[in-house]
Amino acid sequence: MDEIYVVGVGMTRFGKFLERSVKSLVREAVEAALADAGAAVPDIGAAFCANTTQAIMDGQHLIRGQIALRALGFAEIPVVNVENACASGSTAFWQATAHLRAGLADVVLAVGVEKMYDEDRAKSSAVFSGGWDVHEADRILQSLSDIGAGMEPPPDRAGEIRSPFMELYAALARGHMKRFGTTERHLAAVAAKNHRHSTLNPLSQFQTDMSVEEVLAGKLICWPLTLPMCSPISDGAAAAVLCTKDGLKRLSAARPVRVLASVLASGGPRDWADMDRHMCRIAARKAYEQAGVGPQDMSVAEVHDASAFAEIIQTENLGFCEIGQGGWLAERGETALGGRIPVNPSGGLESKGHPIGATGLAQIHELALQLRGAAGARQVPQARFAIAENGGGFIGVEEAAAVVTILAA
Repeated sequence: MDEIYVVGVGMTRFGKFLERSVKSLVREAVEAALADAGAAVPDIGAAFCANTTQAIMDGQHLIRGQIALRALGFAEIPVVNVENACASGSTAFWQATAHLRAGLADVVLAVGVEKMYDEDRAKSSAVFSGGWDVHEADRILQSLSDIGAGMEPPPDRAGEIRSPFMELYAALARGHMKRFGTTERHLAAVAAKNHRHSTLNPLSQFQTDMSVEEVLAGKLICWPLTLPMCSPISDGAAAAVLCTKDGLKRLSAARPVRVLASVLASGGPRDWADMDRHMCRIAARKAYEQAGVGPQDMSVAEVHDASAFAEIIQTENLGFCEIGQGGWLAERGETALGGRIPVNPSGGLESKGHPIGATGLAQIHELALQLRGAAGARQVPQARFAIAENGGGFIGVEEAAAVVTILAA
């Protein structure tokens, strides 16, 4: 890959902000990223804007990015609207790197934003209805339930709150439990770690430390997942300014982080048991090859923990442990700050929050801070290489889309 850099990052706090607009969230994140890069609006040669919910929430279709960015003074440059489920933010980042590699600009912007809370709760619920094949929903749920057949909740774990996407994760978790012996406590260890990390992140939606026991005692969503093991809906925005080597010469105040790899992948047909062919595992291999490094070189990771189980499977896909051992990896503390490979020091989706279009760029924000040594109380000492995995949607037995990114100090 030609030399490409992240030179500016910005992010709002994630949370519930009924009084704020999409435009105000974009403004805060973009202005912070520009200031961090030592750049101004005229320096930007193209912009990639990720959003998945605005059409549902307020009827704004088709030109969301142009409208949000025009208010900041962006005009005439190419603006691309990006929608790729929960991987939208990282897809905008991937497109930004491709634009730079093609020589079409030397400084570009990637931004992601969502306003997922509304007084009308039906709108918030409708956001997730199209993240899988809507014509096959019942068949999908049944086929996934078959993966964990025989794994029934204990008698005292009755009573669930139905959440279709969490039912997917729960079914996959039960299959993992059945095949590898993964336990509820392993899932709780992941969630407790992420909630603990979030207390060190002032931009996190939730900032409450939780023990394993408190996570296990949380409201049951779909066994074995309790509420603290699941990501919330969120409002928020995140942005990154990227540039080429030539662009870097114009941004003397920037603190660059190098982009070693950015790989976008789509899911393919496979048997659930053939985990070596998981799309995120294949994407990770490509990213490592592109970057010229391996999992053993990584200092820190941000992964798509829409549920605690998702973090377990992604630590396996990224090569931090053998397939099937992700639960034990978390239980031993190896993915906590101070452990062998800290995962989600930001608090992850479970605690930092999950405004869908902003999530992937929030991962870039965290990893850029880590590689600069600027992450404060959650800093991973001497971080040199960082990896992000951001997935979205669902087809077959895995994500519909995912991006794996590797950055270096």
